[in-house]
Amino acid sequence: MSFPLLTATAVLPALGAIATAAVPAARRDVAKWLALLVSLATLALAITIAVRFDPGGERYQLTESHSWIADFGVRYDLGVDGIAVALIALTAVLIPFIILAGWHDADPLETGSKRWRPTQGFFALILAVEAMVIISFEATDVFLFYIFFEAMLIPMYFLIGGFGDRAHEHGEEVASTQRSYAAVKFLLYNLAGGLIMLAAVIGLYVVAGNFSLPEIAAARASGELDMATNTERWLFLGFFFAFAVKAPLWPLHTWLPNAMGEATAPVAVLITAVVDKVGTFAMLRFCLGLFPEASKWATPAILVLALISIIYGALLAVGQRDMKRLVAYASISHFGFIIMGIFAMTSQGQSGATLYMVNHGISTAALMLVAGFLISRRGSRLIADYGGVQKVAPVLAGTFLIGGLATLSLPGLAPFVSEFLVLVGTFSRYPAVGIIATFGIVLAALYTLVLYQRTMTGPVKAEVAKMPDLRVRELAVVAPLVALLIVLGVYPKPVTDIVNPAVKQTMSDVQEKDPRPDVEAAK
Repeated sequence: MSFPLLTATAVLPALGAIATAAVPAARRDVAKWLALLVSLATLALAITIAVRFDPGGERYQLTESHSWIADFGVRYDLGVDGIAVALIALTAVLIPFIILAGWHDADPLETGSKRWRPTQGFFALILAVEAMVIISFEATDVFLFYIFFEAMLIPMYFLIGGFGDRAHEHGEEVASTQRSYAAVKFLLYNLAGGLIMLAAVIGLYVVAGNFSLPEIAAARASGELDMATNTERWLFLGFFFAFAVKAPLWPLHTWLPNAMGEATAPVAVLITAVVDKVGTFAMLRFCLGLFPEASKWATPAILVLALISIIYGALLAVGQRDMKRLVAYASISHFGFIIMGIFAMTSQGQSGATLYMVNHGISTAALMLVAGFLISRRGSRLIADYGGVQKVAPVLAGTFLIGGLATLSLPGLAPFVSEFLVLVGTFSRYPAVGIIATFGIVLAALYTLVLYQRTMTGPVKAEVAKMPDLRVRELAVVAPLVALLIVLGVYPKPVTDIVNPAVKQTMSDVQEKDPRPDVEAAK
């Protein structure tokens, strides 16, 4: 029997979460180091998955299959395609940086105070989220996926509500109320989506007789399973609604700015760079894989919603006073690009969307974590409270600029390649949609450069005059992320080589081919 690599990659952070939570409260440093070591070991396993995965091989590889709830046809089935491999790698890469960046976020609220925050709980919850996200990427049984898709809400709720940002303009009491509101809103929105999806999951079982994604897809392709048109459309809408909440897609997005604004910067990165990717990944794997005809039927409406997300998110980012909420609205705009690429139904669009998930995770992590370091020094999230930072902390300002330039998809940095592919893929089939979406790029340049100008340039404000530059731990967080942005910006081939075969399979699922160019290339 071969080593269950996929199970090990998910179980290791789960066991690490239990061990970290069991560390005595007085040994906070032990909990931190244990969590970091577990996250690095998980990264090693994720790298092993990427090395052992053969892009030219079977669609689902490293598979594991065991009977679980036999009476209901539920199985413990795992398998990864190229898209899952890329997103597992992204998750495993980001978690150690999230832990390092949040090294002091769960320390006592006041020196010498009895008001303790459970440090070991903070890091245990992060590892628990990592375990649930990874198994969500690996699951090929729809019911198994659903369980962890919903279960990850529990640790996220406590991370947002129990370990919120300490920098609040209205004091700790108001901050606590705002954190509770953000956590409850996050939970209610996602639970509502999950309950609707549960009804669709049950409906799928009634129609198909099992929960196996490969078996249902094969039966659809061979004609053995013929869903009625209305049935398929209702089931698609049930799945898509839950994924659109998680993604988040306008108008189901309103929980994200609250959650990211009130969470600590590392937890905000966990939300938008890791957890939210499960939504867009599931659109590719489950919506297009299980309901190809309904996906094509819904494409025009989804493209309109994606366009609204792109423009609306960017416009609201331009007008933000709060630095973290600005990044949140920028992420809504970026998720609009990802969803647009998925439903453009072209190989360039879907390859670009998958690459965008990876690149957005890295660029948002770089920008948000540096913003978190900045906020921890000044004690304020308001953009107006900063000015002239580049004169007193040039390394901090420089990394902040690189993160911002990546967010606006500057050529030479990773997000540019993915955004370009999404736009090309969309324009080839829906030129009007592609043209309108380009205005999101213009707005991204506006909100990013204005943010940098107002915080980093100009006269040095008295409150930032003695601000220290990045420390060694902070540099250890930011430098690798900046390096990844540059490397993937000039050489994205390692990721696209893994992703492209899976995209071709997805295009085959929906029986779509790339549009032929109007003018043939000269031979």
